[in-house]
Amino acid sequence: MKKINSIYIVDDDPITVFGIRKMLDSIEICENISAHGNGKLALDDIKKSLNSEGQVPEIIFLDINMPIMDGWQFLEEFISLPLKKKVRINIVTSSIDPFDVNNWNLYKSKTDHIITFNNKPLKRNHLIEITKAA
Repeated sequence: MKKINSIYIVDDDPITVFGIRKMLDSIEICENISAHGNGKLALDDIKKSLNSEGQVPEIIFLDINMPIMDGWQFLEEFISLPLKKKVRINIVTSSIDPFDVNNWNLYKSKTDHIITFNNKPLKRNHLIEITKAA
């Protein structure tokens, strides 16, 4: 299985972060897993990385309901970044609101990045499939 250089978990729920990190650790796919409590922290980290070494995460697990900068605001700014590689962005949410599904479809149509919509909780088998596709 191909190793992934970097994965970001962008979620303000420590239990979700813990669960995703634990499952990712168990499949031993990536050693550099970073967690950010909101979209602004993640975006600032990505911009800082772009300005220094130019590497961004290959996979992002993104919650949509967070304080300061939610997942939709993060996506709006992220897709405008001058990135050379496609990033797999996995929206991870407990939302059943049709508005969120419509937003997902809107953002999918606005970018070449791969954006998927996943309901919480994620299961280990699903994470294996996500990381294989990266």
